[in-house]
Amino acid sequence: MDYKKLQNGSDIRGVALEGIEGQHINLTEEVCRDIGRGFALWLCKKLDNKKNIRVAVGRDSRLSGETLGKWICSAMAEQGLEITDFGMASTPAMFMSTVTPGYEFDGSVMITASHLPFNRNGFKFFTKDGGLESRDIKEILAFAEDGATTGLSSGSLKHGEFMDTYAAILADKIRLATGEEKPLEGFKIVVDAGNGAGGFYVDKVLATLGAITDGSRYLDPDGSFPNHIPNPENKEAMESITEAVHEVGADLGIIFDTDVDRAGAVLSDGSELNRNRIIAMLAAILLREHPGTTIVTDSITSTGLAKFIEEKGGVHHRFKRGYRNVINESIRLNAEGRDSQLAIETSGHGALKENYFLDDGAYLVTKLLIELARGKKMGYTLESLIESLEEPEESVEFRMNINLSDFKEYGQAVIDDLTAYAGKKPGWSLAPSNFEGVRVNLDESHGNGWFLLRLSLHDPLLPLNIESNEVGGTRRIATELSEFITNYDKLDISSLSDFIK
Repeated sequence: MDYKKLQNGSDIRGVALEGIEGQHINLTEEVCRDIGRGFALWLCKKLDNKKNIRVAVGRDSRLSGETLGKWICSAMAEQGLEITDFGMASTPAMFMSTVTPGYEFDGSVMITASHLPFNRNGFKFFTKDGGLESRDIKEILAFAEDGATTGLSSGSLKHGEFMDTYAAILADKIRLATGEEKPLEGFKIVVDAGNGAGGFYVDKVLATLGAITDGSRYLDPDGSFPNHIPNPENKEAMESITEAVHEVGADLGIIFDTDVDRAGAVLSDGSELNRNRIIAMLAAILLREHPGTTIVTDSITSTGLAKFIEEKGGVHHRFKRGYRNVINESIRLNAEGRDSQLAIETSGHGALKENYFLDDGAYLVTKLLIELARGKKMGYTLESLIESLEEPEESVEFRMNINLSDFKEYGQAVIDDLTAYAGKKPGWSLAPSNFEGVRVNLDESHGNGWFLLRLSLHDPLLPLNIESNEVGGTRRIATELSEFITNYDKLDISSLSDFIK
């Protein structure tokens, strides 16, 4: 098979189980062992053939995780590496195993496919410098395909435990910030782990800090995901944690994705804390701690969020979609001397400068809990932190397929043409400092909002996001845009047309 097809940006993803029509297993034993060998070669090269290279391996709750773990662990051990299998873990914890004193592994592997269906799985890789980049994955897969070996004698394989240590780091951070041993005593906090790997947060963090966690849901790992998709962007998942908050009158509800690199929350009044709202909350916290800092977000954040950040004294830097894109942009700004404390996508991928620029859902939640405890002492609530955030009346997204094999050239042509068109159309204005696709603002007589048309990172489609500050505004914007977009016969605009009718 063509191993390059397994690359998904800075991850490797594929099909590990049968069960969905038309999707056949490509993460076979041979492939997984080759990937393990490829990572061993890549790591040996990076570390200049250092002796006794140590690698940690973890997995989320996926049904195929244990089997894939056995294959990749044994393959790396055969290449001379010293492997420690941590079993059930979170993606952020696997990075932390490379920098935590007493562990400090040379590299780590996380077996996960995030929120994708039960039959999918994949691999994420880390060193102490962070997650690997797309170019690194390309090199690992090239090593996997060419059959080369390290030439080292056989290494070792043992089992270990790290989640207790990782959880203690989070709990101690809350204690240190609040100055109390049990700063969450008396608070009702519920967690919905969606049967992913996030259930540890209840007993190993919240309970140790005194929180009442009765009413928490789906904490037991189950890779068939029998209750709902573990994804803070999923409507059913957010309804589940909202229901849990209402049932027990919780002060806060927390929801994780499968491997805990993303999180969402529900406030005590039942309002969701995700997308623009969680960015605003974290921005408010960080701008108090770091006045004037730059908040880097993806391209589809709202106009209201930009205004909120500016009013709090910060700088909003709207960049491209893709969690590696926003993280790397924030790192770049810091290298140039512009302080940037937060890089975050509307999907919930958020990384803080103070935490190695690691996208860690549990760490983001930990920041919220510190604020929850502080607020009780000082007489404010989490809700009050974002009460000035202006939110759109309507928000919609369309994903329009491009029916061509050479879709990137066609899609870019549509964007280029629309840019020229928008610059001349009355009531429309091109958004300044736009780094992805074309973003257009529309005045009150043309829909009172904005739209963004961009080319998908990996798939043959043009995603279209529309927001309006008035009821009916998104339909008006879509109608005006359709006058232009109907000219492209290789673009499937059926979802947009149905919305307008």
